[in-house]
Amino acid sequence: MNKLEWRISDGAVSYAEALAVMEERVADIRAGRERELVWLLEHPPLYTAGTSARPQDLLQPMRFPVHVAGRGGQYTYHGPGQRVVYAMLDLRRRRQDVRRFVSDLEEWTILSISPWRRHSTKCSVSVRLRLLPSHKCPPHRHDGEVPAWRAEGS
Repeated sequence: MNKLEWRISDGAVSYAEALAVMEERVADIRAGRERELVWLLEHPPLYTAGTSARPQDLLQPMRFPVHVAGRGGQYTYHGPGQRVVYAMLDLRRRRQDVRRFVSDLEEWTILSISPWRRHSTKCSVSVRLRLLPSHKCPPHRHDGEVPAWRAEGS
């Protein structure tokens, strides 16, 4: 069950639905019941609030729904025309090197969007990791998860 599954959703997927699907899929991947998954989708207009988000920073809090996300960072807008990529991968199969994983993910993202970069493409990479049974995880933990690294490019 090593082959990676790719899924592309044509219509908007609600954040709550996407989160539920990902939670179930991650549990199945960890238990060896499902393959790893890379899921490309769009959300209806919404904000996600990272662990550094402060309510007073959101200028129009009633404009779109706000969902608390288990990642680092502040507020992020998601909406139509913005493709989101969720990669559900088992790092136990990938040397359990979190820094290398994030670096590889950033590089993959840059290469993937390079054909469109002349059109003022903006991209960010946010990562949420479950704890690995290894000392290689960063020492800072929040509710049993490793805080996210965030890199932005334009």
